[in-house]
Amino acid sequence: MENTLKVQIWSDVMCPFCYIGKRRIEGALANFKHKDNVEIEWKSFQLDASFKASPDDNIVDHLAVKYGKNKAWAQEMVDNMTQNAKNSGLDFHFEKAILANSHNAHRLLHLAKAHKLGNELKEQLLKAYLTDGKNVDDLEILSTLGQQVGLEKETVEEVLHSDAYSDEVKNDIAMAQQIGVQGVPFFVFDNKYAISGAQPEEAFLQTLETTWKEGNFTSKVTLVNTTEGDSCGIEGCN
Repeated sequence: MENTLKVQIWSDVMCPFCYIGKRRIEGALANFKHKDNVEIEWKSFQLDASFKASPDDNIVDHLAVKYGKNKAWAQEMVDNMTQNAKNSGLDFHFEKAILANSHNAHRLLHLAKAHKLGNELKEQLLKAYLTDGKNVDDLEILSTLGQQVGLEKETVEEVLHSDAYSDEVKNDIAMAQQIGVQGVPFFVFDNKYAISGAQPEEAFLQTLETTWKEGNFTSKVTLVNTTEGDSCGIEGCN
């Protein structure tokens, strides 16, 4: 595509602010006159690559233990995040959320990217975890989601029942470490500017317009906000 502005987005399926951030950059793109010349590339990031779920896990208890707080504090955090999501037109149901390791979901996302269906599958995976209460580490559920966005069942099954795209997931995470990503979502605009967190739509729109106008894309990444927006890191969501 000629004159393409590429936006790379590091995020995790298990990150609520990543879904909010997705909606906000989509809102900015809707008001960007060159939106048809913007390419979105989803990059893998795992908040906890070693996480192993148990049947008794629930989000409130998990947050309370993670932060060393009581359940009332954790519930308030969940309620605030749910309201934050509503402000972006999203309907979170943390009471149904099934905690899971996102590695297999990221592998499937790389398959979808190879078929130019990355954005479609990313939407379905975030919705599955944060709204529908589905286990995004369940291979049958992942297969269904992959087929729903247009991937061939045989190809999906072959990937899910192997270690295909594991290296790609690791490479994305290694790249994030190299450029100093501390939390997600993290947006890089044509390797020139970066936005950390689910910033307001105006921040995304301004960065899109600035990057487009300058047109001289370099490999140096410059953080365009002095303060980080809402994001999730290895220590949790803020």
